[in-house]
Amino acid sequence: MNLIGVLEGILFVVGDEGVNLKQICDILKVDDAEAKRLLLELKQQYENDNHGIRISYLGDAFKLTTKKEHKEYYQKLIENPDSNTLSGPALEILAIVAYNQPITRVEIDEMRGTQSSHMIRKLVAKGLLKTCGKSSMPGRPNLYATTSEFLDYFGLSTINDLPKIESTNEEEKEKELFSSIYKEL
Repeated sequence: MNLIGVLEGILFVVGDEGVNLKQICDILKVDDAEAKRLLLELKQQYENDNHGIRISYLGDAFKLTTKKEHKEYYQKLIENPDSNTLSGPALEILAIVAYNQPITRVEIDEMRGTQSSHMIRKLVAKGLLKTCGKSSMPGRPNLYATTSEFLDYFGLSTINDLPKIESTNEEEKEKELFSSIYKEL
């Protein structure tokens, strides 16, 4: 099996969270020296001008990042009005964050039942979400919150202007259902 390809896939899957050397060793079942060799070989492949990404070591983790020299093109993508429409998943994530902020990516994933890291990166790049700190959970994941651009985009003065969500108390509903059944008899 091509471990460099597997490593590349791992780096893609972990997204913003990154992966540390110990995790790479555990997943690939290799020692530190072999993991470093694989990382270095993949990093050298990405340094070629034919690639738009690189491997960066940030915050004790290896991550795939875009090359800084291509920044102007990425900026055009973000600023392009055609790319400023929000998809259903983007709106779903924004709603989850707006009503539950600050919140981690893992908590968002649990609520949605699917992986959200790519869409969160896009929303951060568009300026609608921001990292607002670190959670006290194991691994100290990023906490996300909405931005003033989010408020502007949706025409809100403050986050308190969001529509109220009616809380549904399941126990109350069950009690009403139980009572209504016996009243009919």
